[in-house]
Amino acid sequence: MYYINMTKFISEISSNHNNNISRSKKLIKISAESGFDIVKFQLFKIDKLFSREILIKSKKHKDRKKWELKEKYIPILAKECKKKKVKFCVTPFYLEAVDIIRPYVDFIKIASYEILWKDLLVKCAKTKKPIIISTGMANMKEVVNAVKILKKNGAKKIIILHCVSNYPANLESLNLSAINTLRKKTKLDVGWSDHSAKSLVVYKAIQKWKASYVEMHIDLDGKGFEYKSGHCWLPKKAKELINFVKQDKLVDGNGKKKPNLAEMNERKFRADSIDGLRPIKRYRK
Repeated sequence: MYYINMTKFISEISSNHNNNISRSKKLIKISAESGFDIVKFQLFKIDKLFSREILIKSKKHKDRKKWELKEKYIPILAKECKKKKVKFCVTPFYLEAVDIIRPYVDFIKIASYEILWKDLLVKCAKTKKPIIISTGMANMKEVVNAVKILKKNGAKKIIILHCVSNYPANLESLNLSAINTLRKKTKLDVGWSDHSAKSLVVYKAIQKWKASYVEMHIDLDGKGFEYKSGHCWLPKKAKELINFVKQDKLVDGNGKKKPNLAEMNERKFRADSIDGLRPIKRYRK
């Protein structure tokens, strides 16, 4: 049986590390303290991410050079995750990146934008690491094909995340019921990659649609490179939500209607049945 507090939470650092190792470590620390189970970074180089044509004509894309994470940080970040007792995950955006992260990661994440790239799917699958794959912009045929490629090339554990690739994603675009559709079709663990930054959305994805994993973009202080896009969470809000989810069974209780221990003293101050005044007569003196 599925219980809501079995959901695993992924802290997506994305580029909010600002290419600073000290800030990256702080993001791992705050993610662990907020209750996340997995911390995820992205490893990309813009000249391997965008075509030459788009880099020539788009300053916006060219300026993302500063968003890159240094390859040499990977073993440092892995060590920090181990120290903080959270799992380490990286999204590789170029083929060589798979070789760089392989010795260090607990999970490999395939981004929505790479779901069609067979060579990357194959290389990630052959690591035999657990694979998390986001499905923003994808139709069911594309998702099924990606899963088929992963399985054929050795992936043993595959986690699918329903995702909407808008930043931020508005409510009418979320289609949370697709979580269940994906689960029925693939027979795999399915979760939710959140770009809404809304607590009630995440809670509904878990409580109603049984998302087994939830990915949330995390920033430290509102100064991360991606924060202004509007899809990122700050630690306090994320921690509040995760703590509530993980205590969900506690909140539900046993269903019996009777006063709890904390209420017993308050019972004295109910209206007395004789005169309607508080407290009950025998406690008035």
